[in-house]
Amino acid sequence: MLVITRREGEEVVIGDPSNPIGVVRIASVKGDRVRLAMDFPREIEVHRREIADQILTEKPTVLGKIQPE
Repeated sequence: MLVITRREGEEVVIGDPSNPIGVVRIASVKGDRVRLAMDFPREIEVHRREIADQILTEKPTVLGKIQPE
């Protein structure tokens, strides 16, 4: 795990700096809360950890089965 110290308004570039996958910016810091602004292409999914874990543990909903003829 990489740990980086950044101040409000500073950014972290993800991927090749000349053509980054995305950018994470420290939007604000208030007390023990940090707001992040993330700029990624729409096709890249970004989730909070608790949502990512929920996606992994949920079983896909089966809408129907294909019956052989």
